Amino acid sequence: MSTLGERIRKLRKQQKMTLETLAGTELTKGMLSLIENNKANPSMESLNYIAERLNVDVTNLLEEVSNLELRDILEKAEILFSTNYEDLTNEHEQLIELVKPYVPKLTQGYEAARLLEMYSRCLAFTNNSDSEDLLKQVAVMYEQLNLTTKRADIGTSLAVIPYRKHQYQESLDILLAERGKLEANPLWIDPLSRLDYDYLEATLYFAVGKYEEAIRVMEKAIHYSNKHKIFKQVDNLYRLAAAQAMMAEDEIKKEYYLNKLLAYSEFADDEDSKIFTYYAEIHYLNSYKKMYEEANHLFNALSIKGINKKLFTPFFLLEKGKILYGLEQYEQAIDKLQEVVIPDVLHHPIDLSIFYEKDAYIALCYLELDQQEKAMEAVQVALDNIREMPDTPYKKYIEEIYKKVSSPHQN
Repeated sequence: MSTLGERIRKLRKQQKMTLETLAGTELTKGMLSLIENNKANPSMESLNYIAERLNVDVTNLLEEVSNLELRDILEKAEILFSTNYEDLTNEHEQLIELVKPYVPKLTQGYEAARLLEMYSRCLAFTNNSDSEDLLKQVAVMYEQLNLTTKRADIGTSLAVIPYRKHQYQESLDILLAERGKLEANPLWIDPLSRLDYDYLEATLYFAVGKYEEAIRVMEKAIHYSNKHKIFKQVDNLYRLAAAQAMMAEDEIKKEYYLNKLLAYSEFADDEDSKIFTYYAEIHYLNSYKKMYEEANHLFNALSIKGINKKLFTPFFLLEKGKILYGLEQYEQAIDKLQEVVIPDVLHHPIDLSIFYEKDAYIALCYLELDQQEKAMEAVQVALDNIREMPDTPYKKYIEEIYKKVSSPHQN
């Protein structure tokens, strides 16, 4: 944080003023230089004169952190915070270091609230325990500013903190409580934040295994989105609906929602949505139909090798490993599957369950290669990982493979 002299010098240079110009007729160049170098303290009369010459309020000079300085920091923080996942390296850590010195002074005003919000959310990404209390402080600040939509965003951020720790029921409880507070506020009429809550609520109901509630909220949100022509979260809702249809092995609904998602991807020029439709078709052929040759044909036809997405690459590696198993290329399958690393942004138990199948397929490969001990080690990893997950076809499949590997001569 800057001193009084540093703030005066910064404002002067921003306005391309020389010492002589700022000093004017009331101050000398030498005195102003002493003030800027913190070797002399100006009187209030001189401060008012300097502020007038700089065309700022005198409070911007007296405050340890001026609004102008906060706006400058805010602009830099917004750039760091908006970095796409594909390009993300250490931007969250940079933002934390940028904002940390100012945190004790971030007590009021929009700039302070927004900076503290981004700082808190970056702390949450690094699993820092201070993030929750700071976000609650931000919530109060937004309430005081009557920024209801921004206040709503804090509610979802608070719910995501335990979600990232895989504490799904706690996450759902927080979200429902936050939603209750907002729905009691007649000013909360923003349809965009409503869809944010609907999507996260449906996601969390799936996470705790309450599938009927999840489907109810999800379908209600899709209907609301289509009725009001609001497209925020509609891509995520279509993905969620397609995934649910796959788990229910409802091919009609699966195709319906994947086609809706594909249409959206073309309308919005959304590459991620298009890639997901490719992935979903291959995944369904592999994990649900065990049609490995068909999956391989689709994999090759869609030029999957050209997809270079940090999030999607592990998903496609996993599917390629399954295909190689199905084509009886067991050693190649093991090599491919062992390349798979779960993306660090994945926390939903169904996403994790999909990846936990990896070790079950490795076990099947070792079983075909007559390496029973390695097969047992691999399937035990899969079983240990899936044990606390909700009931899904992935969990059922892993349990079936465990029985198969445990009693190979009975199969």
